[in-house]
Amino acid sequence: MVTDLPLFNLKGKRLLPIVQGGMGVGVSAHRLAGTVARKGGMGTIASIDLRHHHPDLVEQGRHCRDKEKLDSMNLIALDREVRTALAMAEGHGMVAVNVMKAVTEHAALIRQACESGVQAVVMGAGLPLDLPEMTEGYPDVALIPILSESRGVGIVLKKWMRKNRLPDAIVIEHPHYAGGHLGSPNLQDVGNARFDFPGVLEGIFQLFKELGIERERIPLIPAGGINSHEKIRELLALGASAVQIGTPFAVTAEGDAHPNFKKVLAEARPEEIVTFMSVAGLPARGVLTPWLKNYLSREGKLQACAKSDRQRCASSLHCLIQCGLRDGIARAGQFCIDAQLAAALRGDVKKGLFFRGSESLPFGSAIRSVQELMEYFLTGFKPGALAG
Repeated sequence: MVTDLPLFNLKGKRLLPIVQGGMGVGVSAHRLAGTVARKGGMGTIASIDLRHHHPDLVEQGRHCRDKEKLDSMNLIALDREVRTALAMAEGHGMVAVNVMKAVTEHAALIRQACESGVQAVVMGAGLPLDLPEMTEGYPDVALIPILSESRGVGIVLKKWMRKNRLPDAIVIEHPHYAGGHLGSPNLQDVGNARFDFPGVLEGIFQLFKELGIERERIPLIPAGGINSHEKIRELLALGASAVQIGTPFAVTAEGDAHPNFKKVLAEARPEEIVTFMSVAGLPARGVLTPWLKNYLSREGKLQACAKSDRQRCASSLHCLIQCGLRDGIARAGQFCIDAQLAAALRGDVKKGLFFRGSESLPFGSAIRSVQELMEYFLTGFKPGALAG
């Protein structure tokens, strides 16, 4: 793609300054990630529960209550997705896998991604202090933490530097705008000004200086609320190397979720995008669908009755290290996130949990291609019917 925006370097590759964010369960799988990479950006597969995209694995797991077998199926699915995305990319761009630190099997997912040939690992939902150890033996895989402020960046940098390793890039996610799980300790803190990009970027560059790290050594990639060519230019002018974008890619023609999923995200009105406490004990942002509206109306009562009970895990997957429902954590969400996200992937509006960023979409409710979306982000050009 032709653009006057600067490319950025990552592990010896020159990439367009567009990173497609990882979105689970199954929202960003091989088709979306492979297409973005093929266009010259970085496409990202969300590693969680990819078995839902594979009919044979869905059938095998239909009545399965064995965690080890379910975990094995997810590793098989991840391997298939990574290899297929790399084949689609045909050597262009970069294919990454996003892994949440908060999931029980994060180490196994990372190892599988590396064995399958992934080119980058992106990790959030917790401080990835041991990511270098988990990727040992794969020096060519780029390591990219997701953090939200300079304090967290400093903790990770100092820990990694003792291991003679630096991140290959850092995603800086703004919890006030991003979709899904947010990098904020509580709901009240989501809109705190300390997360605003200008101050965070300045603080990180100052941190680099204090630690003796060259400013250009670690690309910084803001994420959250980036929905226009103009915003990208502003962030690059502040010193960012690229941007990460989620929801606008989720609703593209190549997005891996059901058409109903894309319809819900694309047609959501601002007042229907809400922030709530997830089962992981983190704030999250999604669309106020019938299921979420019903859940929030009962949240207080459910939290008051919270109790530790492993049988509450609907899939027997025990997917999270800490789960509000399973572990009886009253301040956290009281629902099975695996079941609700899988329903959303299938397009089940009545039962699904639909994560979404807060901002409007570049093409409104229209479903457009990855080509058109990336062209708009890189040049500001929109198809004729939507220009202006």
